[in-house]
Amino acid sequence: MRSFRRVRYPCPVCAAARESCLCAALPRIELATKICLVIHHRELTRSSNTGLLAARALTNSEVRVRGAGRETLNLKNLVTPQYRTFMLYPSRDALDLDYALALNDARPIQLIVPDGTWRQARKLHSRHAELNDVTRVKVSDPDDLAYQLRAQSQPGRMATLKAIAHALGMIEGAWVRDQLMKLYHAKIERTLIGRGILPRIKESPLGEPRDVAAKA
Repeated sequence: MRSFRRVRYPCPVCAAARESCLCAALPRIELATKICLVIHHRELTRSSNTGLLAARALTNSEVRVRGAGRETLNLKNLVTPQYRTFMLYPSRDALDLDYALALNDARPIQLIVPDGTWRQARKLHSRHAELNDVTRVKVSDPDDLAYQLRAQSQPGRMATLKAIAHALGMIEGAWVRDQLMKLYHAKIERTLIGRGILPRIKESPLGEPRDVAAKA
């Protein structure tokens, strides 16, 4: 599948083509955990973007856009005593986000999530001095999906929505992970239908995903 496909008239919320939009069927999930999606401005019109769907589904979330102008986005006010703040980024020193890490402090967790290409995400990781002291965390990828919305250059890298789903599975429980992964599967299916790879069938947009065996 092609990476970074743009659509002419995307949904203003999820950036998908209008016929592939899932916004009307999104779950509304209330959590103590906060998600701050720091998205590169070029992602706002890419049909392969999944981070915006996560932000739309999670009530305790916010979106900050970077890279649109010459001024560097200042994220200093994200680091507050109210939350234990982590950045979801698989750097060499990143900790595994597991149940033990999630439970070793009574405060709720805030996840800062870079959203963009890996080059763009790396800039958020390395160039924002105000976030230098924020602990980096990573999650494992147990799924082996035949189709991906974008090719991943290295093992362990995954789509933003999928990474958030597995992270919240560790923090909030399997139910949250499963709801977001169902949304992720639906996003893939709708995208494949829009590109003519899968035929259209009448079913709930968040129903059980089809078994797609072909390789991208």
